[in-house]
Amino acid sequence: MEFEPLTQLGNEVIEFDMIGLADDAMDIDHPLNVVDVHDNEDHLLHNSTSTTTTIPPPDTNLEPFEGMEFESEEAAKAFYNSYARRVGFSTRVSMSRRSRRDGAIIQRSFVCAKEGFRVDKDKDKPGHVDGRVKRPRAETRVGCKAMLVVKIQDSHSARWVVSNFVRDHNHELVPPDKVHCLRSHRHVSGSAKSLIDTLQGAGIGPSGIMSALIKEYGGISNVGFTERDCRNYMRSSRQRTLGGDTQLLLDYLRNRQAVAENPSLFYAVQGDDEDQCMSNIFWADPKARTNYTYFGDTVTFDTTYRSNRYRLPFAPFTGVNHHGQPVLFGCALLINESEASFVWLFKTWLEAMSGRPPVSITTDHDRVIRLAVTQVLPETRHRFCKWHIFKECQEKLSHVLSEHPNFEAELHKCVNMTESIEEFESCWFSLIDRYDLREHEWLQTIYVDRRQWVPVYLRDAFFAEMSITQRSDSINSYFDGYVNASTTLQLFVKQYEKALESRYEKEVKADYDTINTAPVLKTPSPMEKQAAELYTRKLFTKFQEELVETMTFLATKVDEEVITTYQVAKFGENHKAYFVSFNIHEMKATCSCQMFEFSGLLCRHILTVFRVTNVLTLPSHYVLKRWTRNAKSGVILEERASNLLNGSRESLTVRYNNLRNEALKFVDDGVKTAEIYNVAVGALQEAANKVALAKKNSGKSAFVNATGREDCLHQGSVATNTFGGHQSGLEQPLSVDEQDRRIQKLAHQLERARRKCEVYRANLLSVLKDIEDQKLQLSVKVQNIKLGMKD
Repeated sequence: MEFEPLTQLGNEVIEFDMIGLADDAMDIDHPLNVVDVHDNEDHLLHNSTSTTTTIPPPDTNLEPFEGMEFESEEAAKAFYNSYARRVGFSTRVSMSRRSRRDGAIIQRSFVCAKEGFRVDKDKDKPGHVDGRVKRPRAETRVGCKAMLVVKIQDSHSARWVVSNFVRDHNHELVPPDKVHCLRSHRHVSGSAKSLIDTLQGAGIGPSGIMSALIKEYGGISNVGFTERDCRNYMRSSRQRTLGGDTQLLLDYLRNRQAVAENPSLFYAVQGDDEDQCMSNIFWADPKARTNYTYFGDTVTFDTTYRSNRYRLPFAPFTGVNHHGQPVLFGCALLINESEASFVWLFKTWLEAMSGRPPVSITTDHDRVIRLAVTQVLPETRHRFCKWHIFKECQEKLSHVLSEHPNFEAELHKCVNMTESIEEFESCWFSLIDRYDLREHEWLQTIYVDRRQWVPVYLRDAFFAEMSITQRSDSINSYFDGYVNASTTLQLFVKQYEKALESRYEKEVKADYDTINTAPVLKTPSPMEKQAAELYTRKLFTKFQEELVETMTFLATKVDEEVITTYQVAKFGENHKAYFVSFNIHEMKATCSCQMFEFSGLLCRHILTVFRVTNVLTLPSHYVLKRWTRNAKSGVILEERASNLLNGSRESLTVRYNNLRNEALKFVDDGVKTAEIYNVAVGALQEAANKVALAKKNSGKSAFVNATGREDCLHQGSVATNTFGGHQSGLEQPLSVDEQDRRIQKLAHQLERARRKCEVYRANLLSVLKDIEDQKLQLSVKVQNIKLGMKD
């Protein structure tokens, strides 16, 4: 259930402390309907007397009645709102009357919040379609007549008396356990603010803070506000903490974009980029966007700052490169953590990545993030970070861990070591029953979400991790050593560049080691030598580990048809067997461990079946290019974050050099023997036919160079993504009608050109992808032929 934030109550809300107006209470001004009461002032004040009496405070359990007196207007507000809380409705100020003589308020009307009917003030504003708002608000006004009217009794003592009270409502009243959701009863008290600030500083999120407040105050109804109010207060607190420092980041991004070498820097601001109290900021430099074209199959959205007590609400999008190192796909500064803000952020990031969603994404275990991912990335496999859940376990089950030290180790074993869904389910219920935790609310929650964090449910999706049970070194580590709990936004702007340079140097070093050092082979297998020449050094080490392990495994046929099934187990451990299905005609195999689906490397079980069936080299479809030393060579298959959009002479030269260099590789290998020559000629002829087909489909159309682009993002965000620009020549002035016709004609032509370009682009990318696949397969065939000749 969502409620409107307190910050949006406008002039209709009365906020006060039940005991009186505390220091942090806020009395919100409201529009006054001024009535001419000059002629009636004597009547209103005719009971004036010089005798002063002390009026005892009214019993808050009483019902208002005509003639009831209060010492002040604030006391009357507090009493009526307290009465409304007991009965089950919300209050607001409806009308005030002022004296013409001195302008002082002499009468107040407090009404039920459902009084009257809403007036559509935005009828003629943008956003209406056929007289209706695209996303209309729920109707809350039903014409309720319940009210309390108080007027000043005399001008000297300033006592107020009830002049009218209407008890009955024309709608259902709210039960006591939900009354805290009503507007006039939602108030973040001073003590609650202090506790929120303390817990927020400790890295606890809104859900955790609300749980602590509910425990502290003895129930949600005693807290006095909702989780959304808590989120809004945390956001405003973060805005106050960051202050004007966000402008430093915007200035930095603008300056980087202005540099000639950085024309494709993408940044976006949710709200007005001139607003000092902006919401969220996202940016991605050209290298991050290019990296996504190679390694954007799996993404981690890192919100470590929440749990690590970071002062900086900084969240990067990261991935894994061909060396298993973390690689950056963009960064966000998160001030507002509402669902709408996360939706904006994911849409903006996807726009920066040219609209291609990843295969999988890993995030923190958070309800709001899950809703945003489901909305923006519906086809992407969403995983919660298992290690964040284990960390949360230490907080949620602290009493269990203190009483039962072995529980945590048993939980890890249940999650990480089970091999099937049935085994996990059995182990889970056995564990929680043994420790009498079946009714534990948090354990019930993570069990419901088990398909998004327990490894046995995720093995069929690609996450680029070498082990299901061990934590990847790339997760949450891109800015390690550069951003910590004390890093301010001002310091981060400086550290950001250093982190990028450091990561680039490490990638260059890994490239150098892969090219200039040869690994030590541990077997006489041609497959090991082939893998050493294809994979990067780190990935080969992992493959070699799997290959060597096959020496201790046995494979036994259990079913022989078109697809043969093998039972694969370590010698003497038949109780821990895996099953491999192998189609020898198509050279395709699948294993029950699903390591290839999860990591992109073949497991020891499939390699064991290859060994016993005399498959000496790796089939090309089991060599993922993203793990090879040539992962970043050749044509960029998707035109994202690259200067290919500007069609400049430089990009033409780059494309020419890339194609020329790739072709020369096959010339060098193809001339060595007649057999290799025939294979190379056949592959090149097939590629030439596909290129000719693409040229035929393209016709005589030419690509139009993009001279400038402004990305208009969702929810009024401001985005900049510039690729260059020029000024057009001046024309003779046209009439308004001629200008409209010209604009319509050009818009129609532009739309037609856009549709044609999309078709041509899709065809070209398809051809380029086929060429890349053919090139990889040819490379593998050449390696196989070389190895066969040596044998």
